Amino acid sequence: MTTSNPANATWTGMVPVDDTALAVTDTGGPGAPVVYLNGQFGIQPQWRRVIAELGTGWRHITYDMRARGKSQRSADYSFETNVRDVDAVLAARGVHRPLLVGWSYGAAVAAHWASRNPDRTVGAVLVDGAYPHDWLDEAMEQRIRKLFRRMSWFWPLLRPFGMAPRMTADQQADSNIELGVISRERELGPVLNNITVPARYVVASGTSFGSRSDEQERMRASLDTVIAGNPNIRIGAKVAGNHGAILRKDFRAIAVAVREVAALDRGGRLKA
Repeated sequence: MTTSNPANATWTGMVPVDDTALAVTDTGGPGAPVVYLNGQFGIQPQWRRVIAELGTGWRHITYDMRARGKSQRSADYSFETNVRDVDAVLAARGVHRPLLVGWSYGAAVAAHWASRNPDRTVGAVLVDGAYPHDWLDEAMEQRIRKLFRRMSWFWPLLRPFGMAPRMTADQQADSNIELGVISRERELGPVLNNITVPARYVVASGTSFGSRSDEQERMRASLDTVIAGNPNIRIGAKVAGNHGAILRKDFRAIAVAVREVAALDRGGRLKA
C-alpha cells in the first residue's frame, strides 16, 4: 500500500472534476491510505469515530460527493459519476492503491470500484450496503418519490450546516431509485462475484429511516449467496446498531474490519 504523497500535514481543499469540485480532506503521512465513501447524502464528519479508532498510523482520505457537504453542485449525480469521482480524488492526492471503506450507497461505490480495479485496490470494507437484492418495484419507486417530496421543506434548514444535499427532491429520489436498479441481484451479483481482493461486510441490524418491517434484513440475507460464490468476501461483523447509527455506535467493528483487510493484502487473496 504505497502512496506518492507522504506529507505529514493534513490537507483540506477542493478537487476539480468535470463541472464541479469535491471537498476533500487528506490527513497525509506515510501510513496505508484509506478512502472513505459516504452514504448517499452523508458527509465527511460521519467517519470521525472510525478514523479516531484507527488512529494516526493510517492515511485517512474523506470527501463529500457532488452537492453534498461542502462539494459543489453538478449536472450529473449518476452512480457511474460517483464511481469515476473516486479516480479523481485518488489522482489529485497521489494515491495508487487505497483500502476503500464505504457505507450504504458508498458501499456500492466501493464494490464497483474494487471489482473494476483489482490491481489498484488493497480491499474493501462494505458497511451495511452493496446487498444484491431486488427491493425496487413500481410501488417502492412511488414511495421513494413521495418521501423525498414530503421532506423537501426540511432540507433548506439543514443545508447551511452541510447536513443536507443541495439537490432537488426529484434529484434525490432519482439517485435513490437508481441505487435500487444497480442493487438488483442480476446487476450487483456479477460485480460482487468479480471481486478478487479481500472484502469484509459490517452488517447492521433492524430497520432505519424509510424502511419497513423486515425489508432491510431481507436485503442483508442476500449475502449468503455472495459469500458462497466468492471466497474473498466474508462478513466481518454483525452489529447491534441499525443502518443510520452504525458509524456512530459500531465504529470499532468497522475499524477491526479495516485492519483485517489490510492484513490480508496480497498474501490473503483468493481467486473467485
